[in-house]
Amino acid sequence: MTDARPLIIGSRGSDLALWQAHFISDILARELGQTVEIKIIKTAGDRIQDLSFDKMEGKGFFTKEIEEALLAGDIDLAVHSLKDLMTTQPAGLKLAAAGYRADRRELLLIRPAAHHGDGLIPVREGSVIGTSSARRKCQIAFHRPSARIKDLRGNVPTRIAKLRDGQYDAIVLALAGVERLRLDLSGLVALPLDPRQFLPAPAQGILGIQIRTHDPRVEAAAGRLGSPEMMLTARVERGLLQRFGLGCSLPLGVYSERQGDAFRLLAVLGTQRDGAWTGLKRAEAAGPANDPEQIVEAAYTKLKE
Repeated sequence: MTDARPLIIGSRGSDLALWQAHFISDILARELGQTVEIKIIKTAGDRIQDLSFDKMEGKGFFTKEIEEALLAGDIDLAVHSLKDLMTTQPAGLKLAAAGYRADRRELLLIRPAAHHGDGLIPVREGSVIGTSSARRKCQIAFHRPSARIKDLRGNVPTRIAKLRDGQYDAIVLALAGVERLRLDLSGLVALPLDPRQFLPAPAQGILGIQIRTHDPRVEAAAGRLGSPEMMLTARVERGLLQRFGLGCSLPLGVYSERQGDAFRLLAVLGTQRDGAWTGLKRAEAAGPANDPEQIVEAAYTKLKE
């Protein structure tokens, strides 16, 4: 007998999080004939808007409350931007699927008056660039030392509105979110950044499906989502983050590419002294696709030198 109970997806209430939840909901309905409900859950990252991520205590700023709802049985699965999900899963939960990668590049948005010159970040001297990501901060400081970096919080439309209001001369955000929401960028200079030069977060643009362990009904549905290839890519990119034993606040950028039966991994790690960014450590590693741990360990060793 078919189980007629709806699957309940837990989601943050932002436009992008709800787009992701509805995207997965539509796949489950179309391919499985599954009834799906979406439950909105507010996380610490949603509530605390006056601190940058590197100043917030704890880990899982955008996932902890959703994971608690999963464990309590209030929801059946969660759809995450995989770059926001901790690499170590809480007891009783697991990453069941990964896939649907959008463009992984970062997007530099510039007010026309601040657009000047060439190079990777073509802004005027002393321009104020908004981001709260340590990974983005260290790379901006490296490529444009004269820029002033100012914390930027809020959902994607709010960040763009703050740029239009003149609170910043430029901002950096994930291109995936802008494209998924089909946001209006008219009147702004929009420059996607080469991901080999300005490295994205591990698993940026990938959706991750988190479920309870030992839940056959939900696992059967989740097994129809994503792809093994993208799970492997996520394992390589997130593996380096996990090797450091820290969360997404680590100033680590990665870029991976499949080359036949091998993976190539590029990584940068920001360095600091007395609160100021001092440079980037770089690493490149390659190895067989069936042994991601070897690739991760090689890159980790180079970054720790």
